[in-house]
Amino acid sequence: KFEAKEHHKMELFRVKSTDGKFDLPVTWTLPNNFDKNKKYPVVFSIYGGPDAGGINDSWRGRKGNSLTRMGVIVVSVAHRGSGKFGKAGLDYMHRSLGKWEMEDYFAVVNWLKKQPFVDANRMGITGSSYGGYLSALALTYGADYFTHGIANLSVMDWQLYDNVYTERYMDTYEQNSKGYDQGSVLSHVDQYKGKLLITHGLMDDNVHVQNSIQLIDKLQDAGKEFEMMFYPNERHGWGGPKGMHSRKLKASFWKRAFFEE
Repeated sequence: KFEAKEHHKMELFRVKSTDGKFDLPVTWTLPNNFDKNKKYPVVFSIYGGPDAGGINDSWRGRKGNSLTRMGVIVVSVAHRGSGKFGKAGLDYMHRSLGKWEMEDYFAVVNWLKKQPFVDANRMGITGSSYGGYLSALALTYGADYFTHGIANLSVMDWQLYDNVYTERYMDTYEQNSKGYDQGSVLSHVDQYKGKLLITHGLMDDNVHVQNSIQLIDKLQDAGKEFEMMFYPNERHGWGGPKGMHSRKLKASFWKRAFFEE
C-alpha cells in the first residue's frame, strides 16, 4: 500500500491502539530511493508530553532529513495524551505518566513489524526532555519493542522534576506512589537490553542532570552497557560548537547501531 518513488516521501496514516479506543495518527518519512524489497531500520522521533501535539500533516525538517539520507524510516506518533484526542485522551495521563504513551508506541511498533520492509531488530527512538524520558523508558520498560535509543536532557523519575508540572498530572508521591514508581525509568533498569545513549547539559535548570546521573548509576550497578555524553556549561538544549558536537555524536550513534554493528 505504501510506496515511495521520490526522495523523502512522507505519509500520514492511522494505527489502532491496542485497546481499540484510539486511531493513532502516525507519520513516516521514507528513505531516499526507498525499495520495499529491502529491510530498513526505524527511528521514532518524539516529544511526547501531555497535550504536546506532535503530528501535523506537514514536513518535519532536519531530523527526518539526516536520518532518511542515512537509510532510516523516521516515524512520529501522536499518542492518546498528545492533545489530538482532547480531554478523553488526556484523562489517561492522570496519575500514570509514561504508561499509555508506551502502550500506544508499542501498538505502532507491532504494526511496523508486520511491514515486510521494516527490520524489527533495528527499532530506534529519540527525543529530548519529555521525549528523552519516553526514549529512556522505551529502552527499559519497553525493551521488548525498542532496541536503540538516544535520551537527551531527560526526566528519569518524576520525583526529580518540577513539582508544579508533575503534580498537575501525578498528584503528590504520597498520594500516588504506585504511579510514580511505575513511571520511573529507574524502576525498570533490570529490563534494559538494547543500547542507549544518554546526553545532558550539566547546567540544565529545567531537567536537573541528577536525572541522568541516577539512571547511569543504576545501569552501571546492573552491569548494563550504554553510552553517555555530558555538556559542561549548557542548560536545557544548546547550539554553537557543542550543538554541532551533539549532532555529530547522534549521527555517529545511529550509523554504528544500525549499519556497522
